[in-house]
Amino acid sequence: MTRHRSDDIERLAHKRAVAKLGWYVHAAVYVAVNLLLLALSQYGFGSRPWSALPLWGWGLGLAIHAIVVFAAGTGTHFHERLFQQERDRLHRRNQNGS
Repeated sequence: MTRHRSDDIERLAHKRAVAKLGWYVHAAVYVAVNLLLLALSQYGFGSRPWSALPLWGWGLGLAIHAIVVFAAGTGTHFHERLFQQERDRLHRRNQNGS
């Protein structure tokens, strides 16, 4: 296991907390919007309940978001790699005078 400096641990903890907060906001919006869609489906438009379609589709997206945030450690390695690649590209461009 790699030992981290204190500031690295703080940065990682902050990043994970932000990712978890993002998931909670996503879940709250999911519940609110799907309750509205359920009400519209039942009482507003037509006699066939159609609200299950967005419920399941968005629910799948919410589940994938939860896996990334809670099970896979917020995907920090992928994010860090993309960040490093972009930073390196910008440094090269800056050094070449473009």
